[in-house]
Formats: sequence, C-alpha cells, structure tokens
Amino acid sequence: MIKYKTSMAKHLVLVAGNIGAGKTTLTERIGARLGWWTGYESVADNPYLPDFYGDMHAWAFHLQVFFLGHRAEQYLEAARDARSAILDRSIYEDTHIFARALHHMGNLGERDYLAYRRLFDVVVNGLPRPDLLIYLKAPVPILMDRIRRRARNMETGISLDYLSLLDSFYDEWLAVFDLCPVLTIQTDDLDFVHQPGHLDLVVQRIQDKLAGKEIMDLTQK
Repeated sequence: MIKYKTSMAKHLVLVAGNIGAGKTTLTERIGARLGWWTGYESVADNPYLPDFYGDMHAWAFHLQVFFLGHRAEQYLEAARDARSAILDRSIYEDTHIFARALHHMGNLGERDYLAYRRLFDVVVNGLPRPDLLIYLKAPVPILMDRIRRRARNMETGISLDYLSLLDSFYDEWLAVFDLCPVLTIQTDDLDFVHQPGHLDLVVQRIQDKLAGKEIMDLTQK
C-alpha cells in the first residue's frame, strides 16, 4: 500500500455523483487513508424522508430546505476543523440536480422552487469555496444494478428514467461549474473496497489535482 503525506494544506473536497455512484464508499476510504474530516448525507436521522417518500408533492419543499440547512452546517463544521475535509455529496447538487428534478417532475411547485433557489443563493454565498469537486460517474444500468443490490427500502421507487434524468442534469451542471477544479472518475470498473490499488490511484489523482497539476480524468483503472 502506498503511504501518503497528511501534512498538506487544508482543503475542502466534495464528492458528487448520481445515486449509486459510490460517493459514501469513496468518502469513507479517503477520510480513513488521509486522516481527513468526513461529512455524510443525512438519511437515517432525516425527519422528512419518510413523509417525503409517502407524498413527494406535499413534502418536497420541506425536505430540500432541511438538506440545505444540514449541508450548510456541515460546510461550516468542516471549515472550523483543522483537518482537510471531504463531504459525501455537495450542497450544489441539492439545487442543480435534485430540486431541479423535483420541479421538473411537478413535485415542487414554481413558487416553492423559486423561494428555495433564493434561499440557496443566500446560504451558499456565506460558505467556503471548495478546493476540488470529485465527480463519480457510471452508466445508468450499472447504477440501477447497484441500487437493487444494496436493497434500501427508501430506494425501491427509483427508476431508470429517473436516474437518466439526473444523469442529464449532472452533465448540464458540470458543463458550467466553475467554483473549483473537477476530477471526473468513472467508477464502473473501480472497486475502492476490495482493490487497494484502485484506491491508491484515486488518492494520487486527488493529491495531484489539489497540487495544481494538469492531469487526465480517471476513466479507467
């Protein structure tokens, strides 16, 4: 296993990607390998998720506002910690991917959507800018297979069409994203858990990108 220095300057790294792309797994492994502070998406302790999955139209606005506050708190906590930090999903995806999808599907009305976007703009203007966005990407059929295999009750209603919609929104968002450098990693052939060499490669790419080196996206092992 390759040894890495952990005395680099403090960084804020975000992990983005569609459902099933491997964000939580990578966040856990990077945090453990480099000794970074880690932040995760609020799922088990989210008070709105059960209501949301029961009636998306009625609870979409409440859920999005909860996630906005939760992630903003995470960013501020990460900024206060002396260590570098890596966050499982970004606050930007909440708006540009998921709130947009809810609005597109009619589950978030125009009035609530615009109110949420205004609140989002105010909140993010007070947050630290990220140093790197890691975008995990995999073909939609592979994402669907991963979701089925992990068998989370709340994900039983996820369809190929929905994942494809999110995938298209990710492409559009990243085409104009300019807050920080982006490292795209194709995850369909990568196994961060059982193949230490795969994690070594990803860690090296992350550190090179943070050091300002011009590197290629990771599209294969």
